[in-house]
Amino acid sequence: MSLLKPSRFVFAIAVGSIILPTVAVGARVPSRASSPTVAASNTVTFNDSAGEDPAAPDITAIVVSNDDTGMLSFRVDVPNRPTLGQDMIFEIWVDSDNNPATGTPELAGVDYVMQLVRGEINLYRWDGTGFTRNFGDPSAVTLSFAYQDGITVRISATELGNTKRFNFFTVVISGCVVDPTTQDLDCTNAKSDAAPGGGAGLYPFEVKITPPTLVVRRLSASPARPAAGRPFTMRLVAARSDTGAVVQNGRVTCVGRVGSSLLRAQTARVTGGAAVCTWLIPKLAKGKTFRGSVAVTFEGLRAARSLSRTIG
Repeated sequence: MSLLKPSRFVFAIAVGSIILPTVAVGARVPSRASSPTVAASNTVTFNDSAGEDPAAPDITAIVVSNDDTGMLSFRVDVPNRPTLGQDMIFEIWVDSDNNPATGTPELAGVDYVMQLVRGEINLYRWDGTGFTRNFGDPSAVTLSFAYQDGITVRISATELGNTKRFNFFTVVISGCVVDPTTQDLDCTNAKSDAAPGGGAGLYPFEVKITPPTLVVRRLSASPARPAAGRPFTMRLVAARSDTGAVVQNGRVTCVGRVGSSLLRAQTARVTGGAAVCTWLIPKLAKGKTFRGSVAVTFEGLRAARSLSRTIG
């Protein structure tokens, strides 16, 4: 499957709008003159000039972000097109490896394009001669869009070559009609806008993912107060910060002391979604202080808690 023919019109617009910068291979393609606005949660806003052609769709801003799962979001504001018309085409072109020496040479090394035509969005990859979708290409199951005063496109970074740093530009067209004879889209009299425009290069974006941690959900003790000559159990429930999944296995470390004496744990394992440590409190320890800690390590992540109680 190849990029739809109407995109040749878009491609001509893009070539006219994007002037290839003179940079070394692998260097960052510069963004437009106005600096992007950086907000929280790894969100970057790129402002585009407005009102170039009153009859054309007008891109005013693009907001790109990613979450800790690597899901990317491209929000393209087109306020003078509040609803998505069947005459409209959107494309987001991505240099996924941040390398102008790879991908299409006409567009600073673009490797992928997401194309929305007549309400259907598809992902295409540069194969050396054109943008196609072939057997064996990465899936596009995460690719989706929504429209309100502009388009929001979401896709996982893994489906864009597992990109960590990329450059991109976008184009919007309106006024394409269906040829009654060929049933192809005819964009001869269409109007368009590209961002960035004016020969400003491509917009840069870096995917930033916060490393996951283990978060302690709960620490409990049974009984509530250790008793001399009786077992005492601590239970720690931990979950991954990125997925919220409770740890179901892992390595448990138990440390218990009565005064200066170290106690050997009778139980040290993950069971029922909790890291469990059990000690037998010495019979002659009444009135002394028990200090215990539980730690669980899973996939290189660690969570730990401790407590101190007077022995009854």
